[in-house]
Amino acid sequence: MAKKILIVDDKKEIRTLLEQYLSQEGFDTLTASNGQEALFVARQGKPDLIILDLMMPEMGGYEFMRAYTREADTPTIILTARLEENDRVLGLELGADDYVTKPFSMRELTARIRAVLRRVSKPALETDLLRAADITLDRAGRVVTVGERPVDLTPSEFELLAALMAAPGRAFSRLELLERLQGAAYEGYERTIDVHIRNLRAKIEPEGGERQYIETVYGVGYRFAQPRR
Repeated sequence: MAKKILIVDDKKEIRTLLEQYLSQEGFDTLTASNGQEALFVARQGKPDLIILDLMMPEMGGYEFMRAYTREADTPTIILTARLEENDRVLGLELGADDYVTKPFSMRELTARIRAVLRRVSKPALETDLLRAADITLDRAGRVVTVGERPVDLTPSEFELLAALMAAPGRAFSRLELLERLQGAAYEGYERTIDVHIRNLRAKIEPEGGERQYIETVYGVGYRFAQPRR
């Protein structure tokens, strides 16, 4: 069954271009011209992935994400002409999985779409469980619990935690972690990993306590370590 992509952009020519190209690449497409319309379309159409412009009338991309991520964890790729780092970081903090700046290559965008979809739908065995400290990660069910508490993670956060938990004590560089998310050919924005790790820590670490699970390896990247007793 073809994956369904929701294209959200206020410019009709961009929506039409993306719709035609992605249809030729074997995807089903939905479109919306602003965040408010996108909420309606997404709720009705249940897309597998969303391509989201940031600057739109009535309801922009940030506002859409704040609203829709409360309802679903649909992977999202931000499409934006804004180059400022803070804009990219805010989108990632709100749960976006990737971003592409305008003007963009259709081939690159399609490659990123496929990479995100592979990451989300990667098959796993029912017994494929990772346990470290008091965290349990179920790859088959895509469920994470800390103690008895279920934790809601974005697809990118889930894959990062799985990579770290699979090799406790090993230091991963930011580039290695980017490749785990996007594929070996991806030339990425390493700050993306810092944002996802910060979000992960906020969800799994104890409030106000010393970091127990994800450690920073200065000059390298990050590693998973069991809490000291």
